[in-house]
Amino acid sequence: MDIRKQAEEIVHAIGGKENISAATHCVTRLRLALNDESKVDQEALEQIESVKGSFSTNGQFQIVIGQGTVNKVYKEFVVITGVGESSKDEVKKAAEQNLNPIQRAVKTLADIFIPILPAIVTAGLLMGINNLLTGAGIFYNDASIIDKHPQWADIAGIINLIANTAFVFLPGLIGWSAAKRFGGSELLGIVLGLMLVHPDLLNAWGYAEAQKEGDVDTWNFLGLEIEKVGYQGQVLPVLVAAFVLAKVEQFLTKRVSDGFHLLVVPPITLLLTGFITFVAIGPITFAIGNFLTDGFVSIFDAVPAIGGLIYGGLYAPLVITGMHHTFLAVDLQLISAIGGTFLWPMVALSNIAQGSAAFAMMLATKDEKLKGLALTSSISAWLGITEPAMFGVNLRYRYPFFAAMIGSAIAGVTITIAGVMAPSIGVGGIPAFFSILNEFWPIFFVGMAIVLIVPFGLTFLIAKFKMRQEAQ
Repeated sequence: MDIRKQAEEIVHAIGGKENISAATHCVTRLRLALNDESKVDQEALEQIESVKGSFSTNGQFQIVIGQGTVNKVYKEFVVITGVGESSKDEVKKAAEQNLNPIQRAVKTLADIFIPILPAIVTAGLLMGINNLLTGAGIFYNDASIIDKHPQWADIAGIINLIANTAFVFLPGLIGWSAAKRFGGSELLGIVLGLMLVHPDLLNAWGYAEAQKEGDVDTWNFLGLEIEKVGYQGQVLPVLVAAFVLAKVEQFLTKRVSDGFHLLVVPPITLLLTGFITFVAIGPITFAIGNFLTDGFVSIFDAVPAIGGLIYGGLYAPLVITGMHHTFLAVDLQLISAIGGTFLWPMVALSNIAQGSAAFAMMLATKDEKLKGLALTSSISAWLGITEPAMFGVNLRYRYPFFAAMIGSAIAGVTITIAGVMAPSIGVGGIPAFFSILNEFWPIFFVGMAIVLIVPFGLTFLIAKFKMRQEAQ
């Protein structure tokens, strides 16, 4: 492959070097901030030998090239265009000019939650392992592994502690990520988050019962009675508090000399933000979070089939817009409020559906380049990473994408009616059943069968029909 020629063809297809604002790359993709994405010649781009797909998300135009090749193409790309090598953050900043206010809000949430996602997913996987050890009826009738083999009980206890840590101290993780995103001190963000789950505070999970018994301690702050309640597992309180902390810190930093910065800015920032959080931010956002959670739960309780049909079917389009990141906060809020999420299992099935549609294209097509891309991307989707399958194959031909949506919608209705729950966000795709409560495994496997068979069957039949028409 002539790498120089490949880079030149890509530059020409995306509207020339004048259309490029900034450029970087990741393991598999060129990530570009373009001045005008309407100038991209999509058809010409897809004909380039090294290009395996392309898509636009969060204001960035991304071109899938592949591991090992992308860095070589990028080096030639930089020489040809003269844009200079940029970091991912610089490209993100340049790409923000292409976003509307709603997209910017969604991107802000994504920037906060994506960095902490590995910890949450790991926790979900470890909870799945703990479920295998403690769940009755999986390997023995009406008994668990630790019932039959008590020597495993302590190991299960350690695994459970490790798995729960990310959720017990979730405000600390969000505090770090949110403070960083809003331009504040990451260390102060961590302290702020951990402050909201301090052992001296009443655990949020026991608040309702303590309130019923009238056993909630209070502070007297300038005549106000403030309940000493923690915010374990809560999302909104620490998000808003981290925003306030960052703004207070920025305000003070501009007005305090460097010589007194350490003695003045961090203490006043943390003290002021802490008071505001416990007096106003915490109680208000706690109530809002519970209201939103109750709303979601009541909708899915009242009409689970409609909820499953809509969320199961429309999750994939949400990924295209980036809106799916907003539901991470909803999942975490549900986990905190009701002990699990009924949304995430549908996400896992949507991943599998996209992989099944791409796999059908691999078997149906005679295009060797598409065969290779469809095979690798379908395996990736079955393991929870859907972007290569969606943007490289399914959206390019459209009908595989819609077939995947249909299969995902049917499966969503099936598992939602049955009340399938996951105690945590886990690994997506086929391994997802590890993160599903074991009593729901049978019906979840039915959902998996639906998203394996329906998208594959529909895509394969339509592909063969289209090829027959083209042959005539």
